[in-house]
Amino acid sequence: MAVKVLVPTPLQKFTKDQATVDCSAASITELMDSLESQFPGIKARLCDDEGNLRRFVNFYVNSEDIRFLDGKATALKDGDEVSIVPAVAGG
Repeated sequence: MAVKVLVPTPLQKFTKDQATVDCSAASITELMDSLESQFPGIKARLCDDEGNLRRFVNFYVNSEDIRFLDGKATALKDGDEVSIVPAVAGG
């Protein structure tokens, strides 16, 4: 499955300054592994030591928050767009 991933600026140092990358994955879990194989070190920024997605990083598949879908088991299909969005806090 060819999936387009939108990479936020703070993580682009891992993707050789690319704002979008193409990956092959059938789920968000597989996407994390695909990203790591292409861009070593990025998975540690997205997942904790147990492989769970970090709470302060949000993932959207075609503008749908995966927390309201199937989380890291969310299925991906050819042509999907995954956005990685770091949480923002402040006051």
